[in-house]
Amino acid sequence: MYKTVEIGYHPKASDMAAAIERAANELAAQGYRVVSFSVTGSAKAIILAERESDDVPAEGVEHEQ
Repeated sequence: MYKTVEIGYHPKASDMAAAIERAANELAAQGYRVVSFSVTGSAKAIILAERESDDVPAEGVEHEQ
């Protein structure tokens, strides 16, 4: 199972790094592992994380049965 997280506008690199680290730690606490992240030209970031177990659906994600 994959999950993406958007990090809001942070024009300073140190602020962006801290925000990514906080989000990565929160994802780890939920059982996810950060696979990749990208910083956009608009000073936002997108984190891609994965969790091996599909036992617990991610918040806000609808699953078809």
